[in-house]
Amino acid sequence: MNGKASISKELNAKHAKILEGLLKLPENRECADCRNRAPRWASVNLGIFICMQCSGIHRSLGVHISKVRSTTLDTWLPDQVSFMQFMGNVKSNRHWEAEMPPNFDRSKLAMEKFIRMKYVEKRWASKDEEQSTSNGGIMKNNRRLSLEESILANHVVQILPPITRPRGGFIDTQKKNSPPFKRPSSSVDFDKSTKSIATGNIFNLLCIYDDNKNFSTVPPSTWATFD
Repeated sequence: MNGKASISKELNAKHAKILEGLLKLPENRECADCRNRAPRWASVNLGIFICMQCSGIHRSLGVHISKVRSTTLDTWLPDQVSFMQFMGNVKSNRHWEAEMPPNFDRSKLAMEKFIRMKYVEKRWASKDEEQSTSNGGIMKNNRRLSLEESILANHVVQILPPITRPRGGFIDTQKKNSPPFKRPSSSVDFDKSTKSIATGNIFNLLCIYDDNKNFSTVPPSTWATFD
C-alpha cells in the first residue's frame, strides 16, 4: 500500500503548516546550494530546502542521491517532515561543506557542477567520523554511515515493527542434504536410549524430511518389544 494514500487531508494540512514554519526560520530562508532566497522545494533524504532551479539539478542526480519534494504541491510522510525538522540547511551544510575553503566563491562554478561536486563526489564533506554520524558511529559493511544515512536509518528503526521469530520451528530447512535416515537396529538398548531422548523426539525417529518438504512416517520392519 502506498504510504501517501494513508495521509488524510487534515494530516497533509498539518504537514504543510510545519514546512511553512520551517521555511521561515533564518537558517532555511536561502537555498542550501545557490543561496537564492525563498526556497520552495526540498530534498527529503538530505534534509535541505532548495530553490526550483536547484531542485531540477537534484532530480538529475537520481533518487539514490537526492529525493526532491515540493513543500506546497506534494504529499509528505510524517517521517519525512520529522527529518526536515531535525536537519535543515545549516546542519546539513555543516557536514557537506565542512572542508570547503574559507570565502569559497560558488558563483564561479556552474551550479550543476557545484551540486555534483558537493553531493556525488562529496568534495567538501566532513572527514571527521564523529561529525559524519549522529548515532555514535553506526557501522554498515565496515564503514560508518554518512550523516543523512544514519539519521534516516534511525527513523526507519523507529517506524518498522520489531522482528519476531516463529514459534516452534523444529524443522530445519537447511538440512535437506543431511545424511539419509538410518533405522535403529534391533540390538539397540531402548531402556538406555529413552533416558537420553526426549519424548517429543521419538516421533522424529520415525519421520523423514524429503526434498518436497513433506513428512512421511516409515514403520520399522520389526517392532521392538519393551520389557
